Amino acid sequence: MNFDSRLKKLQEDYKRLIERKNTPVFSVNGIFERYEFPILTAAHAPLHWRFDLNKETNPFLLERIGINATFNSGAMKFNNKYILIVRVEATDRKSFFAVAESPNGIDNFKFWDRPITLPETEEPDTNVYDMRVVQHDDGWIYGLFCTERRDSKAPKEDQSAAVANCGIARTKDLINWERLPDLISYSGQQRNVVLHPEFINGRYALYTRPQDGFIDTGSGGGIGFGYTDSMEKAEVKAEIIVDPKVYHTITEIKNGLGPAPIKTAEGWLQLAHGVRNTAAGLRYVIYVFMTDLKNPEKVIFKPAGYFIAPEGFERVGDVSNVTFTNGWIADKDGKVFIYYASSDTRMHVATTSVEKLIDYCKNTPEDGLRSAATVKTINSLIDRNLQTGLKF
Repeated sequence: MNFDSRLKKLQEDYKRLIERKNTPVFSVNGIFERYEFPILTAAHAPLHWRFDLNKETNPFLLERIGINATFNSGAMKFNNKYILIVRVEATDRKSFFAVAESPNGIDNFKFWDRPITLPETEEPDTNVYDMRVVQHDDGWIYGLFCTERRDSKAPKEDQSAAVANCGIARTKDLINWERLPDLISYSGQQRNVVLHPEFINGRYALYTRPQDGFIDTGSGGGIGFGYTDSMEKAEVKAEIIVDPKVYHTITEIKNGLGPAPIKTAEGWLQLAHGVRNTAAGLRYVIYVFMTDLKNPEKVIFKPAGYFIAPEGFERVGDVSNVTFTNGWIADKDGKVFIYYASSDTRMHVATTSVEKLIDYCKNTPEDGLRSAATVKTINSLIDRNLQTGLKF
């Protein structure tokens, strides 16, 4: 193909991709619906990000900047559009943020013309990723994300040692971002930090994830909770653990909050990820729980096990056997859009409702933490079903 025929083919394929309709898949559990196609992939990255479209400087129309993955997206409603703040990873392994929008939250996601230009601090980030966005009571839209830098204390021959912290930025229009100082805490490294959307007794509240090292949580772990008087110089002096990691559960290795919670009349709906070890490596799943309306650090309902786990092709990717979320949107009519990534490669959507999520949290049995307790719970359900007189 020559330049013109290649360009025409690229444009036609891209248009077909971003305009593709997405249809729900029958839900066996009835709690949420998956959809047929991923909503964002590396192929959704705009052509003008990847190709030099000048025939004179790129006569073979070769891709100049490769995109590897689109995943782990924050989410919010903005100007009546469904907005994702997407982690885009180039083939050089550097992640950056970009805004994608959809008219219906399910398909037709399209990136804005330019990625987000995120200001740096005096100590530049090597990598940034996994932004949680929240419209706070104070009027700002905050983005909290992981900022990664090489561990300066590591020997020169170790080029994999890193330090993770919570970076903070804010905006009013999702285009112009003000970078604030990184979060100060006293519990080791921080990842998966989430800003509570409301003031609590006049203070900002943060869900944290303290950990001893970049990968391993060590003596840390669990979803933490603390306060700061200011986001302009955010400092959490003390943390309590809201939801600890527990032996032989989906959170035995580590866990962390996903997006900011959804407020309901019966409590705060919380979405999180849990990690356990397997013979095939770490397995990431998504789970749901509820915390008290007045005391959002107090867990009131926590169903056993996972809510969403990787299925089918979702299990394969750059980091296989992973589902991860840091974004969801609750519409005024109660419909909830859950945005999750599979295997650090692509973005998906699942839909449910606030009513179903509350029912799921309140009426799904908790983890009994023993095999015998699981069997007892199943037998109790069987006994109740036998009383219905239905054949099964």
